[in-house]
Amino acid sequence: MIHSMTGYGKSIGEISGKKITVEIKSLNSKQLDLSIKSPATYRECESWIRSELVKSLQRGKVDVYINVETSKESTNCPINKEAFKNYYSQICDLSEDLGFSMSQEQSVQAILRLPDVIKVDPIEINEDEISTLKSTVNAAIANILEFRKQEGAVLIGDLLNRIEKIRVLSRGVEQFEKERVAAIKSRLMENLATLNIQVDTNRLEQELIFYLEKLDVTEEKVRLNNHLNYFIEVSDNEDFPGRKLGFIAQEIGREINTLGSKANHSEIQKIVVQMKDELEKIKEQVLNLL
Repeated sequence: MIHSMTGYGKSIGEISGKKITVEIKSLNSKQLDLSIKSPATYRECESWIRSELVKSLQRGKVDVYINVETSKESTNCPINKEAFKNYYSQICDLSEDLGFSMSQEQSVQAILRLPDVIKVDPIEINEDEISTLKSTVNAAIANILEFRKQEGAVLIGDLLNRIEKIRVLSRGVEQFEKERVAAIKSRLMENLATLNIQVDTNRLEQELIFYLEKLDVTEEKVRLNNHLNYFIEVSDNEDFPGRKLGFIAQEIGREINTLGSKANHSEIQKIVVQMKDELEKIKEQVLNLL
């Protein structure tokens, strides 16, 4: 199954008054460009998180956001009353000695920002919380993989549709080939007539045949058709064909360019322009595939 590199996955886990939210966003990139933003308490788990993401997502610019919300009931940040009283007493003494006044509200706000007034107990995560974090990360990974899978199905459907458009356009060249040969031959003969010189008719015919053979586009059409078939074959049989499809698209482009350089016919050149337009869209879309 083909996957896109663009995706989004989110999962929420809850344990002991905490809500853990994991969000994963990814865009296309040649390699895996991974960024993890998580609370300091989860740093010990980042190695495991990174390993799971590398194993599952393979390529893309991936941003991971882990957020923890703690309920008021489970928050443990008591006020150090002795420190508060000590600071308040010193502020009152200073205001009296220096002759300035502070409202009670201003004093309280100032004191709460001073060191050791709020006692924050060190936060440690237990095995249950680590287990919840891991299961939440795995659920977010599963969600982004499903998103990538759905996006990939849409992309490959569009790509194969454009491949068929190029095939149909290439078949349209055939109706102009005889007309093209006749037009080239006529133009050469007219130019030769303006020179008003005698020529060896047999030698002229040989040279014309050689020249027209060089302008023949049969080989280009055959190779182009083979590349189109190979594009479809790879997309059907490989799970992560993004890079390979990009190389095949380059080969398709070479054949279309050669066809254009040999065209010598306005209608064929119009067809070539249409094929190039479809191919450019294919190249853009292939960059999003794994």
